[in-house]
Amino acid sequence: MMFKHNFKKVLSATAFAVALVVAPAANVSAATNDASSTQQSATATSQDQQASQDQAASQSSAANQSSATAASASSSTSTSSATSTSTVKKTTKKAKKTTKKSKKKSKKKSKKKTSKKKAVKKVAKKTTKKRATKKAAEAAAKKAAAVKKAAAKKAAAKKKAAAKKKAAAKKKAAAKKKAAKKSAEKAAKYWIAMRESSGYYTARNGSCYGRYQLLISYLGGDLSKKNQERTADRYVYGRYGSWVNAKRFWLAHNWY
Repeated sequence: MMFKHNFKKVLSATAFAVALVVAPAANVSAATNDASSTQQSATATSQDQQASQDQAASQSSAANQSSATAASASSSTSTSSATSTSTVKKTTKKAKKTTKKSKKKSKKKSKKKTSKKKAVKKVAKKTTKKRATKKAAEAAAKKAAAVKKAAAKKAAAKKKAAAKKKAAAKKKAAAKKKAAKKSAEKAAKYWIAMRESSGYYTARNGSCYGRYQLLISYLGGDLSKKNQERTADRYVYGRYGSWVNAKRFWLAHNWY
């Protein structure tokens, strides 16, 4: 803007010089007047230019002040923003630290809880195992006792059966012996009867009578076959203990 006004001033001066050279002398006065007018115009223009410059300077100053205010506001905003950012950062850092601490504490607590739970589980497992072992031992002992009892029962039954069998065998042997004895007794009795009377119940030899040739007084007046058998048995068992012994005596002495 200032450069434009200076250019106009220079242009006016040049025009004035040319007018002086070219214009006739008669016009010098007019030219002088014109130059004066031009000078006045230039002065007015200079004044206008000065006013414009002042206005521009004022505007520039206002603009600068506005810029300074804006810059100050911007700086204040920046400072406030920086302070706010710093505060946010600090708060975030503190929150992170607190979260980290809380997380660490929670993790430690969780770890401790897990460790405790694990220990309890281990103890429970050990107790269960111990209980199972004890139960198994009791079951084994019970089974062993049952087996022992069954074996004892079986042995007792076997022993009883053996005893019973032995008793039966003994009884059988006794019965057999008895039967044999009875048979021997019967045979010996028959042998003596045949030697004494040839087996007749009515045979008589002096004071002796019957199948076994007993003294007639022994029969007590009853000469029946039944009484003769009963009296002969009583006499032989009372005197010799058996018909076999009576036979043995008869063989030795030819009488009984």
